[in-house]
Amino acid sequence: MTFDIAHKTILVTGANRGIGKTLVTSLIKQGAAKVYAAVRNLDSATALVETYGDKVVPIQIDLGDVDSIAAAAQIASDVQMVVNNAGAFQGTTPLAEDAIASLQLEMDINVYGLVRMAQAFAPILKANGGGAFVQLNSVVSIKTFANFATYSASKAASYAMTQALRELLSEQDTRVLSIHPGPIATEMSSAAGLGDIAESPTLVADGIIAALKTGEFHVFPDTMAQQIGGAYQSFAKNVVEVTMTEE
Repeated sequence: MTFDIAHKTILVTGANRGIGKTLVTSLIKQGAAKVYAAVRNLDSATALVETYGDKVVPIQIDLGDVDSIAAAAQIASDVQMVVNNAGAFQGTTPLAEDAIASLQLEMDINVYGLVRMAQAFAPILKANGGGAFVQLNSVVSIKTFANFATYSASKAASYAMTQALRELLSEQDTRVLSIHPGPIATEMSSAAGLGDIAESPTLVADGIIAALKTGEFHVFPDTMAQQIGGAYQSFAKNVVEVTMTEE
């Protein structure tokens, strides 16, 4: 399945900075009719509204708060594509004293948050013709780095859920994409100490838009991601993207 974003209504979580903010800009430039800029603090989307006017509609979503997601789903009942970009990063090793607390937070936002979003918006996408659901995962969902192992674990779980959503939502003609960036120039990459090798978030936006046109499930947008994705490609195509019976 392919998806054309022109004239579509799209929701992007974590839209006020980094990859999310770049996505809002790119989607509007590519012809989206309206983008719901989902943020925890509505004032943080003011700059986007000042730039794009009524093409951007701020909406409050906290991935850790199921009530905020349910309220947003009531407002954004016309949405045709959801990009779940928001996430939490702690950068903790398994041996750190705060490892469990870090993992609990990252699982709540990165995994349970994804499930909350899918449960709230899958019925809306179905009602509006199918559409697309895009999940920002990471290369660390495939390869764990010890210094931020808890984040890697949460993204591995998120990737597993994304694979399940791909299968389930195909039944309602909803495209699902799994995005696996490496270091991208955001506050999160700076916090991880990867600022020196981080690349432009525009690569992520361009990768998503291209994959929507070609029907790809996995997206590896930047240099590190492409290196890992190249090695992973055979497994992805012959195992992950193949329908297998459970018998």
